[in-house]
Amino acid sequence: MEILSFSPEQFKSFVLILIRISIVLFVFPIFGSGMWPNLVKAGLALIMSIILLPVVQPDPTLFPETVLGGVYLILSELIFGLIIALTVRLLFTTVQLAGQLVGFQMGFAIANVLDPESGGQGPILAQIGYWVAVLIFLLLNGHHVVLNTLVESFAVVEVGSLGLSDGLFHKMLELSGDMFTMAVKIGAPAIAALLMTSAAFGIVAKVVPQMNVLIAAFPVKIVIGLFFFGFCLEALLYFMRHYVAEFEGMLRTIMNLML
Repeated sequence: MEILSFSPEQFKSFVLILIRISIVLFVFPIFGSGMWPNLVKAGLALIMSIILLPVVQPDPTLFPETVLGGVYLILSELIFGLIIALTVRLLFTTVQLAGQLVGFQMGFAIANVLDPESGGQGPILAQIGYWVAVLIFLLLNGHHVVLNTLVESFAVVEVGSLGLSDGLFHKMLELSGDMFTMAVKIGAPAIAALLMTSAAFGIVAKVVPQMNVLIAAFPVKIVIGLFFFGFCLEALLYFMRHYVAEFEGMLRTIMNLML
């Protein structure tokens, strides 16, 4: 198919496909990273859209004649891509939150490093956990699941047929709540160890009031926190293996709720 021989309907289909793919790539944790030039991400979205164009054949009657109807179609594709991308990001946000909770207990509440993805500042342990999660996600071929689901989404939720139901909102709220629960579970060993360490130093402060507990506890909590955070990251492999195994089914459930 030659690009210059596009019919108006094919061009409209191409634009809508490009919008859906672009929003996923630009928000997806790996491809959406600020370390990738926008030109590279745009080129990848363009190539994928050209490949999918002969496969995706939207109903020509879906294309409205009015500008307002066209804006609605564009917004529907933006919303679809955003929901899928944010669903994927919840996994990595969970790990970041776990690292942030552990870092807070260690006394790293104000110790931040540059986040290469967003360009802002982020907690040290949250960044370590995030990039470990990204590496495990790639090793488990999680990105293949996302890309395959994105391609299949055009058959499940056809272009211009997006629907927002109460079930979708409840599902997204459920996933958001699970994010906090899983963050606590992932960081539980380190959090529990640090809480017991703080309690132990509290007892020491009562028994030996001359001792400067604040200075003595800081390096001890760092060592204990890093030691147990290593166990948390090791357990992260089993958590993500289970998560990726159910990931495709979860994305399909969300897409079915958008019909």
